[in-house]
Amino acid sequence: MPEAATPVASGPTLARSPRVGYLDYARVGPLSRPAAAALAATTALAARVDPADLDRLFALGDAARTSAARLLDARPHEIALAPSTSNGLFTVAAALHGPGTILVPRGEFPANLYPWLRFADRGGPAVRLVDPAGQRHITPDLLRRHLTTDVIALTVSAVDSLTGHLAPLAALKEVLGPERLLIVDAIQGLGAVALEADAADILVSGGQKWLRAGWGAALLLIRDRCADRLAPGLGGWAGVAEPFAPRHPAPPLPGAAAHLATNPDFPAAAAIGAAIDDLFDQGGPAAVGARIRATLADLLDRARRVGADILLDGLGPQERAGIGTFRLPGHDPATVHHTLEAAGLITTRRDEWIRLSPHASTPGAAADLLAEALYTLTHRTTHYPQEPTCPLN
Repeated sequence: MPEAATPVASGPTLARSPRVGYLDYARVGPLSRPAAAALAATTALAARVDPADLDRLFALGDAARTSAARLLDARPHEIALAPSTSNGLFTVAAALHGPGTILVPRGEFPANLYPWLRFADRGGPAVRLVDPAGQRHITPDLLRRHLTTDVIALTVSAVDSLTGHLAPLAALKEVLGPERLLIVDAIQGLGAVALEADAADILVSGGQKWLRAGWGAALLLIRDRCADRLAPGLGGWAGVAEPFAPRHPAPPLPGAAAHLATNPDFPAAAAIGAAIDDLFDQGGPAAVGARIRATLADLLDRARRVGADILLDGLGPQERAGIGTFRLPGHDPATVHHTLEAAGLITTRRDEWIRLSPHASTPGAAADLLAEALYTLTHRTTHYPQEPTCPLN
């Protein structure tokens, strides 16, 4: 029997809290203290030579999957630990073979497009881009208009990385029905908002953003209800029941593990498990999401007061997750971005738009910093030096 999945209490100094003005969790969330502690302790385990430590590492991976199952309303065997969101999506694209078409909204983040494009000519489904036709996101009505008999799946981001729009996963799945798959890239939502995760047949999410777990581990959820429709395209020796059998191929493992190419990064697995446990310690996804939304609403209101345009300003409070985006008419976006950075505010610029993505831990002082920086920028007057006068001779 493996030992209890508790990391040893040692390791480097834990991560400090992010600076007050850090508003870029949609890009990367600095490691939380629980995740940093788990990462350090598990790395220390990997540096030792006690044979029992290997069992402890495997047990930490199992514990992370159990925590993820609680978060995603799933069974532990329906979850595997992939190296990243992109790797998980490529794994699913390699597994989904046979005739048919997968729908991809045209505005999807490229990580949720390229896996399907790459495998379309390698036995995977054909790719059809869905143009929102004046809308920024796919809606149930738009999806219904694109459902032809050849469609076998829709892939969509749970939260749009630019606008923060929260996809109506349950409504989209209802339109798709039980025979078509809903595949979800959840990295911009997991840890930032309560997701309708039970609607997803397949879900993939790394931990380096809102979960604040760092890189190296991602959750790959493949529900039992659709497992028989996926072949283990990238499944390697770690995905079979008897990896050391004299003859191969060996039968695949049950559940999502059948799609593993190799063992997970155990320190990263421990970190994402600790991050998920910490999310529940903070009140769970709904409570944490409510705090994030409240902080974001304050930030957007401060921007609105100085004349900023808010992207999708008409979104209801339950339609937006942790991301809000604005621009200042008449101001160079690069200058706006640099001004905010000089004021201690870390954001992301996408063309003309400035993206804000706070966390539940973001203090109220961040909104004051933003308001002051934007006020200074919008009320700045350019003074030109006076031409020197020539004295009379």
